Amino acid sequence: MLKEKLKQTRINKKFSQQDMAKHLNISQPHYLRKEKGEIEIRDEEWERMAKLLDVEVDDIKETDNEKSINQNFENVTDITNSYIGSHNVYCNIPEYILQNQQEYIGILKKEIEDLKAKIAEIENKLK
Repeated sequence: MLKEKLKQTRINKKFSQQDMAKHLNISQPHYLRKEKGEIEIRDEEWERMAKLLDVEVDDIKETDNEKSINQNFENVTDITNSYIGSHNVYCNIPEYILQNQQEYIGILKKEIEDLKAKIAEIENKLK
């Protein structure tokens, strides 16, 4: 759920997402995901943002009943029953890198098909 009160207060107080992210010691894309409601905002973060924006926490805090991404991963264990926790790290990969990787995958797929054809040709010669 979009944190509309937070976003409007931030804009009204002339703070950028980058300013907020810097104050929270996180990246701007990570802050954006918090503001969009994709990642849970912890109470300590609400307090820090309220202080920066010079407002009360209740003036900016919005909660939703749906579980956020972090909540979905709470108390996750692996097959050895060891606690994994919710220390998810999200990275925004530039579009040009993704496009480059897709092109490379296409080249590799073509090369695989060519090699399969050569193998079939050699097998036919050996028969």
